[in-house]
Amino acid sequence: MTNASVTCWYLLLSNLFLFPAFAQQDADRDDDDFNRRAQIAITGRIIDKATDKPIEYANIRVCSARDSSLVTGTVSKMDGSFSLPTLPAGSYFVDIRFMGYLRKLIPVEITTRASTPLDLGRIIIEPDPLQFKEIVVEGNRTPISYQIDKKVIDVGKMQTVISGTAADVLQNVPSVTVDLEGNVSLRGSTNFTVLIDGRPTVLAAQDALQQIPATSIQTIEIITNPSAKYDPEGTSGIVNILIKKNRERGLSGVANTTAGVYESYGGDFFSQYRTESFTILVGGNYNRRNFPGTSRSENSYSGTDLTSFLNSSGTNESQHEGSGFRSSVEFNATQSTLLTAGGRLGHRGGVQTNHLWYSEWSAANPLTNTYTGAGSFDRGGDFYEANFSVLQRFNRSGHELTAEGNFGYDEDNESSVTTEQSGAQLTGGERLDNNGPAREFEGRVDYTLPFSEDRKFESGYEGQAELSEEHNTIFQFNTTLQRFDAQPQFNYSVKYRNSDHALYSTYSDKFLGVGLQAGLRTEYTYRSVILDREQQRFTIDRWDLFPTLHASMKLSEFTQAMASYTRRIQRPHGWEMEPYIVWTDANNVRKGNPGLQPQFIDSYEAGIHTMVLGATLSADGYYRMVHNKIERIKSVYQPGVTLTSMGNIGRDRSIGSEYMLILDPFKPWNVNLMANLYDYRVTGVLPDGGFERSSFNWNARWNNVIKFDPSTQLQVNLNYNSPTISSQGRSEDFFSVDLAAKRSLFDRFLTVTLQVRDLFGTAVMENTSQGTDFYSYSYAKRDAPLVMLNLRWNFNTFEQDERDDREKGRQGEDQNGSEGDSRGD
Repeated sequence: MTNASVTCWYLLLSNLFLFPAFAQQDADRDDDDFNRRAQIAITGRIIDKATDKPIEYANIRVCSARDSSLVTGTVSKMDGSFSLPTLPAGSYFVDIRFMGYLRKLIPVEITTRASTPLDLGRIIIEPDPLQFKEIVVEGNRTPISYQIDKKVIDVGKMQTVISGTAADVLQNVPSVTVDLEGNVSLRGSTNFTVLIDGRPTVLAAQDALQQIPATSIQTIEIITNPSAKYDPEGTSGIVNILIKKNRERGLSGVANTTAGVYESYGGDFFSQYRTESFTILVGGNYNRRNFPGTSRSENSYSGTDLTSFLNSSGTNESQHEGSGFRSSVEFNATQSTLLTAGGRLGHRGGVQTNHLWYSEWSAANPLTNTYTGAGSFDRGGDFYEANFSVLQRFNRSGHELTAEGNFGYDEDNESSVTTEQSGAQLTGGERLDNNGPAREFEGRVDYTLPFSEDRKFESGYEGQAELSEEHNTIFQFNTTLQRFDAQPQFNYSVKYRNSDHALYSTYSDKFLGVGLQAGLRTEYTYRSVILDREQQRFTIDRWDLFPTLHASMKLSEFTQAMASYTRRIQRPHGWEMEPYIVWTDANNVRKGNPGLQPQFIDSYEAGIHTMVLGATLSADGYYRMVHNKIERIKSVYQPGVTLTSMGNIGRDRSIGSEYMLILDPFKPWNVNLMANLYDYRVTGVLPDGGFERSSFNWNARWNNVIKFDPSTQLQVNLNYNSPTISSQGRSEDFFSVDLAAKRSLFDRFLTVTLQVRDLFGTAVMENTSQGTDFYSYSYAKRDAPLVMLNLRWNFNTFEQDERDDREKGRQGEDQNGSEGDSRGD
């Protein structure tokens, strides 16, 4: 090869290698130029897949796709929205994390000179452990998570109550206690509001919780300090029950059957068909639960010249029965308009029976008289509800208008019969029949206007109207004719006309890193109680103001602090305002008070939630003051008969703290420790004079989940409630242990759960009450343990769909990180 040829080849190869270098230098100059021009912000909104609700304080980080180094980051707002600072052109990924949720990675490529922000839309994050292909990351997400203004309970994680009702679920959550009869208390008060999917229900709070099967519930939200957007009715807050919905398209369904001891059985089903444009949902349930047990009581009555005693002991049985059917339709009329219509109908019933042996004597006549008695109390009726709503979204993210209307009808029928018997001869008895339908209408309009990333204005109107009546008929046993004869002099009818109208506004902003929300609600209330027999009318006609204030601050990536203040109200209802003597059984009468004033509540809370070394820690302090406290007051009506009346006795206050610790001591074992400690004090005036009483109360729960393999797990829960006092009485402590074993079969097509409640039979209800002229002690215990077997069939349902969706997310098929389009599919 000649020197000329070598030179030519050298120059050619040099150009081939050097040209890319020069080209890269030119490209770098172009990129620098481009980067100065292409500064693009990234926005989006974080949504919980299980509830379709926004998530506040989700952690959003932007990292370089080249070396995963952190570029910038932020946290989501109260409505789930976020806005990241402007970024130069390049390849990135958005890393989204929130405690207890699946991490989500979204690839982002900025290659355009466009100046408009890159909107990632609705970003759905999932609350279940990650599972895809051959790799399985095992974990037990806590059944309880905290958000800015509420606790959220994942019902699917609570296997010990899977065959029960919403009331059973609440036995295992902070802030809530449930007594032996299923009565729920929220931070020591039975006065709270129940919502279903954010809407009011025609049923009373306790009835609603007993009616809804646990298997149909997705989550339950405990809102102890709600904002001005919510109805302020209820001493201790709101329990919002969110019914299951599948966000996947196609046909899916779940069916459950349950059977157990004491002739308890039932079943329910849920089915949904979802397309791009509409969703149809239907569900139904039937449940029967029997709770046999034993009881005893000791009573003494003191008069001016006589002291008498009445003791009893025997057996009792409480039976709860409920059935229902629900249906709803969602229709995406346009890309920004969502229409929803739905309804529920059903029947609820409850029967309590007892067979008791009585002994009575007096100081003047110590000879004991013994006899037997039987009683039954039957309460129930049909109900139905219908609702319709329209959601209109506007161009700006989070800018929307919602209007909805609800109608409800409820038959509340009661019948009680008590008889006394000496040998084979009936010697006395009473019967009470009470019936009266209630109709409720509710409508509301909510408007949300976001001004910027941190500023938002909300306003709305809510109106409610209730028309109800009660008809009471009294019968007494005629010992001569051996029959029940009507007592028209004691019969009466009452009509109720209630109307409430409210306007509210809230404003959210951020100052010096502290998120603030201030709200004000004003309500006009008109209520009338019409007594037909006396032709009298008692009315409440007033305006009230309810301010609220919420603050939140992110202290670190995994630590947040919150504080809030709300003012609430509890109005008297039903028989509490009826000034008639009503015999509820042979030894008890009741009388309402039409002059009752509503009680007002000032509630303060502050808390901090963090994650340390994989453990979740939460601590909340609270202070609640109740003014014009409404209380049931016991006194002697006549020897052997107790009168329960109503009155505004004074005020009470609760000051306490709640704690939660969630950790995995080792891989298969998840532990959830909860405790609520508070000092309770009540002061006021009773018929026998002024009083002041106090007690230090606490309850604790230790919930354990042990996962033996992906298909088998054991759950063991321990619960303790300390003694507590009321204005006239004291309730003793009790302890219980529940357990459940779950096994999934045939790729989760069938799930079998064996549930055992009150394993050692230690749950009892023991109460004492007394005044200057009476003393009463009662003890009740249910037969235990309660054993139930639950079978669940999944038809093309959530578990498989969610696994498939997780695989797609990890494979990068969902490039923009959103699920569906702006219509929220």
